[in-house]
Amino acid sequence: MSKKPLTDWLVYLAVRTFVSLVQAMRIESCQQLARMLAYVACDVVRLRKQVVDENLRHVFQSLTPEQRHQFARRMWEHLILMICEIAHAPRRIHRTNWTEYIDMVDRREFVRRLIDSRAKIIVSAHFGNFEVAGFACGLLGFPTFTVARPLDNAYLNRYMHRFRAANGQFIIPKDGSASQIQAILASGGALTLLGDQHAGTKGCWIDFFGRPASCHKAIALFSLTTGAPLLVAYAKRNGRPLHYEAGLFAVADPADCEEAMSGVRPLTQWYSQMLEQLIMSAPDQYWWLHRRWKEPPLRRPRQAA
Repeated sequence: MSKKPLTDWLVYLAVRTFVSLVQAMRIESCQQLARMLAYVACDVVRLRKQVVDENLRHVFQSLTPEQRHQFARRMWEHLILMICEIAHAPRRIHRTNWTEYIDMVDRREFVRRLIDSRAKIIVSAHFGNFEVAGFACGLLGFPTFTVARPLDNAYLNRYMHRFRAANGQFIIPKDGSASQIQAILASGGALTLLGDQHAGTKGCWIDFFGRPASCHKAIALFSLTTGAPLLVAYAKRNGRPLHYEAGLFAVADPADCEEAMSGVRPLTQWYSQMLEQLIMSAPDQYWWLHRRWKEPPLRRPRQAA
């Protein structure tokens, strides 16, 4: 066995051990654990301290350095508690009791959109607990197909795939899956994507929290080329661990939203603005550790004719 597979297996073993310990704890105890580990991540190890502080400073300009520090610690607490919730969800949330954990806003409209015979493009962000959101959709009988890059650790990748697929959330690899995506959309399926990932210099550059950000053009193109409604959805923690508010936040439908659907950039800017509003409803549940904002490519001067 080479060194890399052995290292990956040891990491996988450590993760599974941690998950087993978390599953043996009460979810309230997990919240206390998350608070302690957040202190370690933020104050001792100082994980991504500069990135987090810079992002918060640009978005929340009125906060003092100490307030930004407390904000960062709450973000880490959310991220660690999110992992604990993912470990608990399959054992706690079932078809018979899901309403005890998930408060679905405007349930009738959400279901109407999901059972539409047309394809659906569901966009969310690294906000709230998007993993449990996909789990819940599958639990309620609405299978979704999520485009995601496989984890580098093959053991962890298989483990996460089993969790996601347990109730009908199927993962499509980010690369080489064009024909599979076309088949899903042609059959009226639901394609889910995270819309706040940096797309590089060749992406669609829009304004996100007042700064240039690159988005993947594919999200808008999927909707524009197939006529599929673009649904901005969310699931955010609602006060207590493992309790969420979920639903549709906004819809851009070719049938009644001509302005947003007029091109790739307008549609990308529209859903990015919707994600901004969602994030601001519970900003400590967003992943401010992302290097989301990078300098746009330099414009090359036009050659003289």
